[in-house]
Amino acid sequence: MTSDRSMITIDGAKGEGGGQILRSSLALSMATGRPFRMVNIRAGREKPGLMRQHLTCVQAAAAICSGKVEGASVGAKDISFIPGRIVPDSYHFPIGTAGSCTMVLQAILPALLIANGPSSVTIEGGTHNSKAPPFEFFERALLPLLARAGARVRARCERLGFYPAGGGRIVVDVEPTGERRYLEVLSRGNRTHSRAWAHVSRLPASIAKRELDVVIERLGIAETDTQVVGVKDPIGPGNAVVVELGYEHVSEVFFAVGEIGKSAELVAREASDEARDYIAGERPIGPHLADQLMVPLALLDGGRFLTGALTDHSMTNVATMEAFGGSVVVGPDGFVEIARLAR
Repeated sequence: MTSDRSMITIDGAKGEGGGQILRSSLALSMATGRPFRMVNIRAGREKPGLMRQHLTCVQAAAAICSGKVEGASVGAKDISFIPGRIVPDSYHFPIGTAGSCTMVLQAILPALLIANGPSSVTIEGGTHNSKAPPFEFFERALLPLLARAGARVRARCERLGFYPAGGGRIVVDVEPTGERRYLEVLSRGNRTHSRAWAHVSRLPASIAKRELDVVIERLGIAETDTQVVGVKDPIGPGNAVVVELGYEHVSEVFFAVGEIGKSAELVAREASDEARDYIAGERPIGPHLADQLMVPLALLDGGRFLTGALTDHSMTNVATMEAFGGSVVVGPDGFVEIARLAR
């Protein structure tokens, strides 16, 4: 398998040295048909190699494109992936831990956007954890922009899942992409709405109320635009604060997740401070959204946007896209332009 001359070799220790380079490589491999070998997987992490969430990404990608995989197991630091044809269908991928559902979607959604038929994907695992964008970010920040670029995706969260129990469930329906449109987001426009939620699972509602009081004070959101959300059929305890800021041309979502030993007030301040930084920065695309937009836009019709300083995740994405033949221009003052990737 590794003797294939067209295979791309990617060093997983480069850039941020985590799971981003693997997820982007899987998405781009599926879309372009280019096989790859990755070495030093997650070398920059305390526990290097594939964790359950990353293994699920590999297995999900292989299932969707009838791909062949060599070396994929928990802890593996070296894998090879040979993609086949993308097959639209109904898929179910249980992570088996509280690993992020949205991160699995980052690996497989771009390929489903260019499939020749509809698909439905159910992923079970974590919907809100501290190291990945929550479901609301995927639904309310990312998908509306992809819709403007021609994607037709609907998502629903059927159950929230928190660390360590997991048990969350997200269902995403993807229709064949219609007319692909170049996406341009160079300004935010005027503020249209602000809202906030505090989720509590097997915890007192008073925790969520304390959190929302802080959000109201720090961001000026009206109390009527905040909501305490109890988790239906909870699997385990958990808590998260989510803030949405809506503008004419973009919506951004900020969040923080409760942990043992962290006060409700601190959780709320973390989410509020991210939102305040975004407001003060005046750039339409926040750091996490910039990262999440890059690969899908390359597979649609490209686009350009303004953001702040690119994160390690985003810079890793740029290098990975270039390895698969993509073109990303990173200009001064946060300007990013992504060309449509030839396939």
